[in-house]
Amino acid sequence: MNAYLDNAATTQCLPEAAELVKKVLTEDFGNPSSLHTKGMEAEQYLKDARRVIAKSLKAEEKEIIFTSGGTESNNLAIFGTARAKQRQGRHIVTTMIEHPAVHNPVAALEEEGFEVSYLPVDKNGVVSPDQLRAVLRSDTILVSVMHVNNEIGAIEPVEEIAQIVHESAPKALFHVDAVQSYGKMLVYPGRVGIDLLSVSGHKLHGPKGSGFLYVNEKAHILPVLYGGGQERSLRSGTENVPAIAGLGLAVEKLFADQKGNRDHLYALKQRFVSGVKDIEGLSFNGHTGKASAPHIVSVTAQGIRSEVLLHALEDKGVYVSAGSACSSNRPSKSRTLMAIGADDAVLDTTIRFSFSVHTTEEEIDMAVNALNELVPLLRKYQRR
Repeated sequence: MNAYLDNAATTQCLPEAAELVKKVLTEDFGNPSSLHTKGMEAEQYLKDARRVIAKSLKAEEKEIIFTSGGTESNNLAIFGTARAKQRQGRHIVTTMIEHPAVHNPVAALEEEGFEVSYLPVDKNGVVSPDQLRAVLRSDTILVSVMHVNNEIGAIEPVEEIAQIVHESAPKALFHVDAVQSYGKMLVYPGRVGIDLLSVSGHKLHGPKGSGFLYVNEKAHILPVLYGGGQERSLRSGTENVPAIAGLGLAVEKLFADQKGNRDHLYALKQRFVSGVKDIEGLSFNGHTGKASAPHIVSVTAQGIRSEVLLHALEDKGVYVSAGSACSSNRPSKSRTLMAIGADDAVLDTTIRFSFSVHTTEEEIDMAVNALNELVPLLRKYQRR
């Protein structure tokens, strides 16, 4: 038996979604822009997925723009807003703990001459609404704040932030990277004032290469890709119908019992935290209860390098991450951990456990037992 506890990096695609992807690839393979029957069959998959997703957000179907995933959605939101509003202003606000798919596009705009304010966070990784209010200006055109941090599970007060943005910077659009929150926490963007919201399919048991950007019908952004005018001309290119169909099915399954799924995740998290909290030299980064996301726990094992513990756990069939999977191929210091005040020792000794709705108590117990065995042993070895 293995325990896959790296679900913040990616989730296993639902078997039903995988089967649907295969069916669309091999049977209903038409181009959704074609006017014949095969094209209409393909277009129906897009309509069905758009309807399911819009319902989950209490949004309009026309507000859902299909993309290749979270990175493209974030890039479209950020560059699309900057290009559309640069004559109104060139000031952008974001946080110090954003995923690279937000941080890097913003940094690229900064190199082009846009001015960027980076909001700090407290020791638990949470942004202060008052600090946001203090940096907003009349020429602020974009505020981008993630809903859930991908490394430590911090929940940002996006509803309060939305209100502040629209009161204090009326020209600005508010973008939320919801890659780690959608499907696990309720968020209705149109109701709370979120203009743009990014989601990735492979984080919620859909296929890789699928995702969407919610674009409020009143928000104006410009496309990044130009071509045939698909997706309301905001994302040209023939839609990835198989992946979108699988995404729609995954969303439908996930939202069939969202409260039950969330309760299950919090129960797993509590079981894990209770099982390892007394291990000498082990500590947590950020909140560990319901003030944090239900599926992410960041653990520091004093004196044990992240890679050492990660591979020791792997040898016991427990799969975890040393941080954001998107930057693991080019190791660097975690901006999130630095932002919450972690010292160098913590930066090099932290790993992330992340659960899914399909994670079992047996997997949690397997990880707990492995940590209770390995941490004292490895710390003893490291001290020699």
